[in-house]
Amino acid sequence: MKHKVIALDLDGTLLTPNGDITDYTKKTLQRIRQEGHQIVIATGRPYRMALHYYRELQLDTPMINFNGSLIHIPEKKWAGERHYLLDKKYLLEFLEQAETFEADFIAGEYKHKFFLTQDHLDSIDPQLFGVEKIGPETEMKPERITSDPHSILMQTRAKDKYQLAEEMNRYFDYGLEINTWGGPLNILETCGKGVNKATALAYLLETMNRTAADLIAFGDEHNDVEMLQFAQIGYAMKNASNTLIPHADRRTSFSNQEDGVARELEALFL
Repeated sequence: MKHKVIALDLDGTLLTPNGDITDYTKKTLQRIRQEGHQIVIATGRPYRMALHYYRELQLDTPMINFNGSLIHIPEKKWAGERHYLLDKKYLLEFLEQAETFEADFIAGEYKHKFFLTQDHLDSIDPQLFGVEKIGPETEMKPERITSDPHSILMQTRAKDKYQLAEEMNRYFDYGLEINTWGGPLNILETCGKGVNKATALAYLLETMNRTAADLIAFGDEHNDVEMLQFAQIGYAMKNASNTLIPHADRRTSFSNQEDGVARELEALFL
């Protein structure tokens, strides 16, 4: 088979429910790379929350963060690096609507920093932001919002995160891209209109002199819909949300808890 570009979501897809990559998956992906295929991480996670996985897998390809708002090669200068930013006015409006959105926190995400509301500190897991403790230097204040963020991250107390995402999309007159995170957390990620993993991959493939016909993608959540539609073969995980499944070409036989990505790639290429 012709060498492929393989786009992998992290949460609910490549990662176990505990947020790990198993040794079996690491070894399988290394063998896949040795066969000449290229692995690309495409995640809603911010850069700082995905870098250690990139290092674990010993990748050298570009990485996609913030659901497509950042395309870059970690720890290197790359002429092809792209940033698609969200107008900061939306972050201010999120703050005004925090109670309506039942927000535990609202965070403005940038490549190397973040600011977040701290009214419900007991509901915030510092590991979501790659820190041991949430400190006052990261507290969201209107006067600190001086530049456009890559994305807005929000954890909500709403019982149905999918319904809330749709209500928010209507509230903003579908002028934003509001998606849910994979896994059990009630987290919504917001990017600029038209920004998603598929648009990022289209740009990335162009820089690699490749096309969508060379792309295989794996995902599990609403924010993977466009990516799976765009790829030549789009895989929904066995544990994928019902929102994603109709948009997939295939479904893995195993879940993220069972090395579903690695087992599927092993069957395809090894």
